[in-house]
Amino acid sequence: MTDQRSPAEIVRQSLKRRYRKERRFRAYGVLAIAIALSALLLLFVDIIGKGYTGFIKATVTLDITLDGDVMYLEDPTDPEELSMADFSAPIIRALQSHIPEAQSRAEQRELSRLVGTYGPNKVRDLVKDNPELMGTTQTMTFHASDRTAVYVKHAGDADYSVKLSEQQIEWVERLREKGVIETSFNDKLFTTGDSREPTYAGILGAIVGSLLTLIVTLVIAFPVGVAAAVYLEEFAPKNRWTDFIEVNINNLAAVPSIIFGLLGLAVFIGLFGMPRSVPLVGGLVLALMTLPTIIISSRAAIKSVPPSIREAAEGIGASKMQVVLHHVVPLAMPGMMTGSIIGMAQALGETAPLLLIGMVAFIVDVPEGFLDSATVLPVQIYLWASSAEQGFIELASAGIMVLLTFLFSMNALAIWLRKRLERRW
Repeated sequence: MTDQRSPAEIVRQSLKRRYRKERRFRAYGVLAIAIALSALLLLFVDIIGKGYTGFIKATVTLDITLDGDVMYLEDPTDPEELSMADFSAPIIRALQSHIPEAQSRAEQRELSRLVGTYGPNKVRDLVKDNPELMGTTQTMTFHASDRTAVYVKHAGDADYSVKLSEQQIEWVERLREKGVIETSFNDKLFTTGDSREPTYAGILGAIVGSLLTLIVTLVIAFPVGVAAAVYLEEFAPKNRWTDFIEVNINNLAAVPSIIFGLLGLAVFIGLFGMPRSVPLVGGLVLALMTLPTIIISSRAAIKSVPPSIREAAEGIGASKMQVVLHHVVPLAMPGMMTGSIIGMAQALGETAPLLLIGMVAFIVDVPEGFLDSATVLPVQIYLWASSAEQGFIELASAGIMVLLTFLFSMNALAIWLRKRLERRW
């Protein structure tokens, strides 16, 4: 049976089917993008919803009377008396001035637990540094305890369980009404290192450790990667050996990062005897991991330089080395820098290789050099996320927000450099 339709009708029907397929394909693409954006938005909402309170601290402001009889301290200049004195007693007295019915020893213990555990240490340091203040009343601000801070910031939130007693909750509400307990920006998050207490923990040590580690990574990976790319692209002969090297460079870019951690553990620590948990070793490991990315991006940037540039330089008598160093590399540098920044951003977010070389240790002090014990921001987030205290949950989310800010900034810098320095031929 023959088709009775005219050729024009057949063409129109074919075009209709083709257009329908194209519309379906576009719809599938839009749907895929919508799903990806929805998942990304859900992720950000969850992180921000849990992490914004990490930038808030709860404080207790009290009028502390430095009474020697209450603290069992006669001579504040005597180290032995300072070590035996009771510096929590004036804090309890100050709280009792607002909660006078708390008189029994059990109620006083419950009352003292509203203030952070380092509160007495702050009173001791004040007396030790200023013994002339004995007998006076000083207004002091303390961090609230972890349980008090969680209640103040998350009262009514089903994701956070309240671990205060009903009596303590009543006291907290009364202190909040009087303005004794207040919330403000958590400056300690950016000014201190890690701590066993969530209210005193900060990410300064992790940020400095990440910075020191990235400095080592950049100093090693960038010059080595650029030099390797220039040699492979401009000077290396095209034979089986260079083909073998190129294939392995491409394969190394896909190797799981934990393999580089095993390599660093075996070579830098096991063979060379370098110390564990220091930015120097972490930077060496991340440099090995970042090298393939820098080499590949640098070679692509060199290939993008038009051959006419080389021919013109050679035409006026420039040597091969002068052509490469004076013309090709400067013109390819924007692409090299963009690839290096992206590689550094990748290194900043790595955790697995650094866990294997010991940068998962609990570090309180901020590192001052490349050989000081340190941790990095992703590892710090990992430690907080695996902690049992509820206060560390919000700190982990706040740390993720800070890390994402750094990553977005580095990627934005790479895009800006590419747009600012690129040349159109």
